[in-house]
Amino acid sequence: MPPDDQSRRIGPAPGRLALWSWALYDWANSAFFTIILTFVFARYFSQTVVGDEVAGTQAWGNIVGVAGAVVAVLAPFLGAIADRGGRRKPWLLFFTLLCVIACAMLWFVRPTADDLWWAAIWVGVGTLGAEFAFVFYNTMLPDLVEPKRLGRWSGWGWGLGYVGGVACLLLALFGFVQTEGPIFGIEIDREQAEHVRATFALVAVWYLVFALPLFAFTPDEPSKGLGPGDAVRSGLKQLKESVRNAREYGDILKFLVARMIYTDGLATVFAFGGVYAAGTFDMSQTGVLRFGIAINVAAGLGALALSWVDDWIGGRNTILLSLTGLIASASAILVVEDVVWFWVFAVIIGIFVGPLQAASRSHMARVAPEHLRSQMFGLFTFSGKATAFAGPLLVGAVTAATASQRWGMSTIVVFFAVGFALMLTVPTADAAGRGNRRIRDRARNESAK
Repeated sequence: MPPDDQSRRIGPAPGRLALWSWALYDWANSAFFTIILTFVFARYFSQTVVGDEVAGTQAWGNIVGVAGAVVAVLAPFLGAIADRGGRRKPWLLFFTLLCVIACAMLWFVRPTADDLWWAAIWVGVGTLGAEFAFVFYNTMLPDLVEPKRLGRWSGWGWGLGYVGGVACLLLALFGFVQTEGPIFGIEIDREQAEHVRATFALVAVWYLVFALPLFAFTPDEPSKGLGPGDAVRSGLKQLKESVRNAREYGDILKFLVARMIYTDGLATVFAFGGVYAAGTFDMSQTGVLRFGIAINVAAGLGALALSWVDDWIGGRNTILLSLTGLIASASAILVVEDVVWFWVFAVIIGIFVGPLQAASRSHMARVAPEHLRSQMFGLFTFSGKATAFAGPLLVGAVTAATASQRWGMSTIVVFFAVGFALMLTVPTADAAGRGNRRIRDRARNESAK
């Protein structure tokens, strides 16, 4: 890749302690999504707090949907403001603590419908904290490593995230939920579900402890000297200017649209994978949990293993490779009848999920103009949330129309295929870098006037 302003750094390059401290934040953050949003609290909320599977699922969908919509709308604004202020750590710290506090507050959600609104509020707050924190976390990556190493560090971070999520889940299950005696010597009231509620406090501690190295050892960009009010005004002005000049970022917009489509496919895999396993292959609850753990472990290992491929062939081509693997394995899993082959192709799907997500981040890190990185990662977050409802709705509609889970899940392949076709129109980071230098020079000339 030709030299680009994105690789400039003031002072010496960060050492391995700084970089691994950055990657460890992925490990910390993933506990919220694994325990709270996917495996433990989501089920506790629908089955125990609400007390009705259908009503609970509907209420949970509304909570997550509203929080996701707020994230999608506000992420680009927050990114633009951070770009004008310079520093990322204060934003990252604020939203990290917001999520940590929210998780701690979920301890007080008792197994009664009286606590439904308390649960809804703090799950929503926690989701905002975790998602917004990730915007600023992602933005730090291109400031820490040169473009030729972005792939491996994005992959290592994403791989640590998956492995950390599984590690926290296993600790929650075997250290809290399924234990019979006291927890760490403390007697608990199982009738009040304290053995389950303790896992929410575990997430708060886990997130806080493993996030600390980033704040201690990973360097931040210097402040640009703007106060909070000036940074807000300047950031909003910059965002308006970016919208007016959207054509100049056409290649990035193509990528974001492609990512929006294939991310809908990924979201649907995670939302309905367990449902498909249970319904089509008659898998038990324990089997579904094992399935979820296997997918996450495979995704983590895939992200770690293919991180080197990303640096070799580039993020865009790694995305195309991953989508090819997902289209092939997802198509196969729709036609197999034997549960053994289901497991084989499910693990293959997991192997390509991690690299797809990691390569998406590294591609954005390579192509985002230096002066708009946080804003672009805000749009990156937007692209992952804006149409997240589409996949589940389409699966539900096709399943109802055909009375077949296989036909319903086949829509996932369509999302991956459309995303693949759109990514073919996206240039490599080399070509995007030349356009970025032109945009950067124009921005500097305008600032000088």
